[in-house]
Amino acid sequence: MHTTDTIAAIATAPGAGGIGIVRLSGPDALRIGAAVCRRRLRPRRAHRVVFKDEDGTIIDDGIALAFPAPRSYSGEDVVELQAHGSPVVLDLLLRRCLALGARMARPGEFSERAYHNGRLDLAQAEAVADLIAAGSLAAARAARRSLDGAFSRRVDALQAALTALRVQVEAAIDFPEEELDFLADAGLSRHLDDVCVIHAALLADAARGQRLRDGLHVVIAGLPNAGKSSLLNALAGAERAIVTPQAGTTRDLLREAVRIDGIELTLVDTAGLHAASDAVEIEGIRRAREELASADLVLAVVDATDPTPARTALTAELASAAAILWLYNKADLVPEPWSPLADGLWICARSGSGLDALRERLKAAAGLGGATQEPMGGQGAFSTRARHLDALRRVGGHLDLATQRLRVEKAGELTAEELRLAQQALGEITGGVDSEALLGEIFAGFCIGK
Repeated sequence: MHTTDTIAAIATAPGAGGIGIVRLSGPDALRIGAAVCRRRLRPRRAHRVVFKDEDGTIIDDGIALAFPAPRSYSGEDVVELQAHGSPVVLDLLLRRCLALGARMARPGEFSERAYHNGRLDLAQAEAVADLIAAGSLAAARAARRSLDGAFSRRVDALQAALTALRVQVEAAIDFPEEELDFLADAGLSRHLDDVCVIHAALLADAARGQRLRDGLHVVIAGLPNAGKSSLLNALAGAERAIVTPQAGTTRDLLREAVRIDGIELTLVDTAGLHAASDAVEIEGIRRAREELASADLVLAVVDATDPTPARTALTAELASAAAILWLYNKADLVPEPWSPLADGLWICARSGSGLDALRERLKAAAGLGGATQEPMGGQGAFSTRARHLDALRRVGGHLDLATQRLRVEKAGELTAEELRLAQQALGEITGGVDSEALLGEIFAGFCIGK
């Protein structure tokens, strides 16, 4: 990417008493930095300088660093002017840079230039913003791994496997007289299976990475009076939902944001699922079912004193749920209830019994591996976004169609087209597909100094 202008922005401004940075990037960055500091800046050296205005008035004293292209964050000439963190001082310093020919950077423009100049791919650029916004140690580490290229390397490996598979299929198209026998080759079919396995593993890890970044959407479901609202209140640590002995008290969705060891969870209390006749209850149940369809995890609450009818009724309701954790509530009313359960937990929402174990399960579902606070799966977790998952799911759809075209229809050209479309969708993740609308949307969400 060739740029003719130089951008400037306050990259960090912690406030009075801290250090603030004004960052420059572009062909005039070194000239502007030298003019502000009234001296030549040697590459990659920290200079103790006095920042001066046009008339020689001292703006502040601080540190200046110069990073000539291409060995810089953006791949262009970059200068960082470190001053005292007063907003007034930083504003004066920025105004001086603008007066010398720089223009204000757009949100995310430093990272956008780094992407265009090959210093970062698109997934790595997004990881910069994720690292800044990380709400937990695990999320920060996952973002750091994405910034270091862990996610991108997995995407590149899948791209390479797809390319090798396409080469085999395209060879059959180039030699049509041998196409049927070639497409029936067991080795080609196994190669496609291998690609599907690589894709499935990447999709699963990416989904976990998104939960680390965005949090977990947890829906509490059950029959009336199972203790759903009591559970919400217990996890929230406050009386957020009305609790009464009367069935049907909750008639609408109640959302509450909860943090467990830095992991963000959105808990949604729902109306009790049953055959209702009241119009308000019917609408509440409809909304509950709609919410269940988008849940990352459903906490299925049943009355431990009579669990079988509730499980039978809820199993049908939750048939399409992404994941279910069965909670046997009111366990204090059951003699000796605390034996291990294969697919659930004993709890008492009112007394708090069993909630520590539930919190550990919620952390695990969100991507944390319990007390170690390390993401499940060890050191390999990386941060991802909803658009990455969307792209990977589209890749999966094309791979499914490619399997159909290859094994059932024996259609080489159609198989090759599905593989091409899979590669195109995959390319959106790291930037192999250059879409200005996509880039504009991504970088617009960054802060100005990045």
